[in-house]
Amino acid sequence: MTATVTGPAVPLFDLALRDADTAAVAEVLRSGWLTIGPRVEAFEGAFAEHLGVRHAVTVSSCTAALHLAYLAAGVGPGDEVIVPSITFVATANAVLYCGGTPVFADIRGRHDPGIDPEHVAALIGPRTKAVCAVHFAGYPAGVDELRALCDRHGLALIEDVAHAPFATLHGRALGSFGLAGAFSFFSNKILSCGEGGLLATDDDAVAVLAQRLRSQGMTSGSWSRHRRDNDSYDAVGLGFNHRLDDCRAALLHSRLDGLADDIAARRDLVRRYRRLLAGVDGIGLPFTDADVDTSSCYVMPITVDDPERQGPLRRHLRDRHGVQTSLFYPPIHRFTAYEERFGVQSRPRSEDWARAELTIPLYGHLTHDQQDRVVEGIATGLAS
Repeated sequence: MTATVTGPAVPLFDLALRDADTAAVAEVLRSGWLTIGPRVEAFEGAFAEHLGVRHAVTVSSCTAALHLAYLAAGVGPGDEVIVPSITFVATANAVLYCGGTPVFADIRGRHDPGIDPEHVAALIGPRTKAVCAVHFAGYPAGVDELRALCDRHGLALIEDVAHAPFATLHGRALGSFGLAGAFSFFSNKILSCGEGGLLATDDDAVAVLAQRLRSQGMTSGSWSRHRRDNDSYDAVGLGFNHRLDDCRAALLHSRLDGLADDIAARRDLVRRYRRLLAGVDGIGLPFTDADVDTSSCYVMPITVDDPERQGPLRRHLRDRHGVQTSLFYPPIHRFTAYEERFGVQSRPRSEDWARAELTIPLYGHLTHDQQDRVVEGIATGLAS
């Protein structure tokens, strides 16, 4: 009988902060200015420069960024937005916040869980207002194809870049192809601060809209009035409390300096995973070896050839090897709230992906010993 692991698990994600990161936050606390202010401005400038875009507008979450991006695209009651079903539910929820209807596109397949441009083209109708491309796991969706498709039909392209800071396609940063890109700084993301997000855009009007709507639709905020740029303000639209604070912005700005090194380490680990897992029977590896070079490598998805092995393999990894796994993602169109609202739909490749996929541990400081433990657990779990 195999002994059950009682030591520390290999977590799915792990966060390592440097002394400089905590010092940056402590400096903000000592300053006495905690809300949106100079650190937000500094981080926004640095992130916009990194992306090569004109504007970066911090917000409280990627969900908020998607909400504002859809509003900037003109999405409202009666409008449709085509989104992938294999993504975090917020990608679709934010369409509903605007009064619009999410229309679910299928993915390319097990080899690439990105949204299928051919299915997107087939779904475009008279009510379609926008298309949202999700850069799953940090690998580029077909935004070059989707951009051309949207241009032909007069549609807005929105990018959900929650997984993909520092990822590129044809040398261009993801998040810079569409009308707006929505980034996440949630606790388990590559660049994280606990809670937070950002809208990136080259469109001046979109940036102004996002800046105003993130703060109750006001024409100026506390920091600009503190600097005496404005003595008063007007509310020019129905806005929201979508602001990010200076403490989180300082942490993000500090961590931004080490992001390239962290992603380089992730790429090395993914290449090693791919070499080690290539000899394991019964699994598939999405994407290609070459794709790793331009990915942010946010998560490491694998697929089991036999979907019946998905649950038992996850339990084997957890109980016998102390390895945490997850599922990225259950298809949104099969969630209860969406079936109740829109009825039962079929997206065969998305449903197949959800039955076959599991996500294994990946973070920049994952050790080779930990990685070997994960691979051994997969091999023994499928051999049993």
